[in-house]
Amino acid sequence: MPGKNEMRLTPSVKREIIKIIDDRIAEVHVTKEDFSELKEIVRELSLVQKDLAEAQKRTEQKVEELAEAQKRTEQMVKELAAVQMETAKEVRTLAEGLNDTRQQLGGLSRSFSYAFENEAYRCLPKVLQEKYGYMVTLKVVRAEVGGKEINFFGNAVKDGTNVYIVGESKIRLDDSMWRSGVFEELEEKVEAVKKSYGDVNIVRILVTHFATISFITEAEKRGILVIQSHEW
Repeated sequence: MPGKNEMRLTPSVKREIIKIIDDRIAEVHVTKEDFSELKEIVRELSLVQKDLAEAQKRTEQKVEELAEAQKRTEQMVKELAAVQMETAKEVRTLAEGLNDTRQQLGGLSRSFSYAFENEAYRCLPKVLQEKYGYMVTLKVVRAEVGGKEINFFGNAVKDGTNVYIVGESKIRLDDSMWRSGVFEELEEKVEAVKKSYGDVNIVRILVTHFATISFITEAEKRGILVIQSHEW
């Protein structure tokens, strides 16, 4: 016999329980089509996951390649900086060498100019007298007059008239010298002599190793004598 507290299931109760369970199962019943659709969704999700994994793998590969490229770029920048430093060093060395060369050339140019002028001091009196009729009465020298350094300064007489000789020395006289202001430079020194000695007669001369015909023509228009070294 069943215990005092034991619950007995009658046939009618059992039927009700079975009915309730069948109703619940019916509510959550999955058809074959639903299951197939679910399988397709799962498959597509799997493919998407696979694609994502492949994309991630390719991205990681690109990142590695980019990192490697960056390393190469940094190495190239370092090498370029080293080359630039070496080039700058060579440029400085070249500039120093060029500066030394310029100084040496400048020294040679000055030496040549001084030698040329020294020869001109000895020869000018003869050329001035034989070609232009000026007899030098006071030795032609380098002098400072009125704060201006004059390459050739002296006194001469022509037809009984006393004159001052004011001249400059240039190795070469051509159109470029004309445009660079050689005439104006000479005239400034003439004015310095006039301020110091009054309104005296002045013979303007330019002494050179060589002068072009066009330069000589222009100088003659300005009343300037151009004396070339071959004349002595």
